[in-house]
Amino acid sequence: MNKIAILGKPNVGKSSLFNRLARERIAITSDISGTTRDVNKKIISLNGNPLEILDTGGIDESTELFSAVKKISFETAKQADLILYVVDGKLAPSDEDKKLFYSLQRIQKNCFLVINKVDNDKDKQLAYNFDSFGVKDVFFISISHNRGITYLINSILYKLNLTPHHEDPEESLEEFLQKDKQEDHAILPQISIGIIGRVNVGKSSLLNALIGKERSVVSPMEGTTIDPVDESITYKDHNLYFVDTAGLRRRSKIKGIEKFALDRTSKVLEKSNIALLVLDVSAPFVELDEKISSLVDKYMLGVIIVLNKWDIRNAEYKNIIQELKYKFRFLEYAPIITVSALNKRHIKELKDKIIEVYKHFSYRIPTSLLNNTILEATKKHPLPSDHGKIVRIYYATQYDTNPPQISLIMNRPKALHFSYKRYLINYLRSHFNFEGSPILITPKHKKSISQDDGIKN
Repeated sequence: MNKIAILGKPNVGKSSLFNRLARERIAITSDISGTTRDVNKKIISLNGNPLEILDTGGIDESTELFSAVKKISFETAKQADLILYVVDGKLAPSDEDKKLFYSLQRIQKNCFLVINKVDNDKDKQLAYNFDSFGVKDVFFISISHNRGITYLINSILYKLNLTPHHEDPEESLEEFLQKDKQEDHAILPQISIGIIGRVNVGKSSLLNALIGKERSVVSPMEGTTIDPVDESITYKDHNLYFVDTAGLRRRSKIKGIEKFALDRTSKVLEKSNIALLVLDVSAPFVELDEKISSLVDKYMLGVIIVLNKWDIRNAEYKNIIQELKYKFRFLEYAPIITVSALNKRHIKELKDKIIEVYKHFSYRIPTSLLNNTILEATKKHPLPSDHGKIVRIYYATQYDTNPPQISLIMNRPKALHFSYKRYLINYLRSHFNFEGSPILITPKHKKSISQDDGIKN
């Protein structure tokens, strides 16, 4: 599949062009220079041709952070079949832009100069100054006014020797890609993993260590990652799909584009199977760590607690684990892995644990075995009565996986106290390996089941 990389200096409209070509708002856009720092990827259709577009961070060497952004942007350019170098048409051409453009031409001869923000004829007169680049493939566009986009798209297709095809008008690109995706999944199970934690705990470094390359920008500066960064690898007959989310901070300190980043994080977790809860052990845990961990329960995710920066831990193992178990009591079922993303410590063990937790997350207990286990639990610790009236569980059924979800068919479902529900969950954990996976138990009245059956019949 052909790849198109969008490059340029900060705040010239690269992410807006990316969103326009993708026909959906994927990358966060704002007036703040350097909003995009990592690489956004998306498979799109241009006139029936599937292509992958890559939106890179703004190239600027003014700080250490943007130096890292430039490095990743240039690595992305090397993978591309066509580069779109975007400049701001309302500004005069700069020597820095020329230098960057010529550097990219040496990487990939297919390089378009795309002059954005040419909103009217007056702007176009100013934009003619970019003739000084001596480039043949120049395009005047205005993303905000939707000018010049069709001509740019047609030129992209021509340059890549692609033409609109109508071989199967009954099947859309989305259907084709979905079918292809389903066929792949039939061979290779996909596990979606969201990496969560507060700012600067090492989530981006962990992603880079897991995939074995620099995919996410790493910097001591807090809040480097804004857009979610996704990457997948094949490991032990599984497709591990990782998403590095924006670092979270106290709600009172969330400002500007971070509000959009928070929204993106929520959407990532809605589609995830497992969360890697990354905690920084170079300093004591804070209240915000506990609040972030509640996202695991909110989105019903499998979970692995990742203690990062173990090489510079602030206390001995025993003391850290003791504090962890006290502050994160509700995640007592979660496995704990100590890692150093910087030194690649225990990265292989973490990938192994992801596959193991997913197995528990998608496990289904045979119905007869489930009922025998629940019966055994109620005999050992009988159900409390409801104001003197007997409370009974008639039978149990696991109606779903990912995570395991169990219905208890009862005569008085409202009488099932949360403490007894917790007892049943712990009893199930003692008989089946659900390490890292939540178990959801829902009491239902026998009459409601009968009514559902009547409707179906």
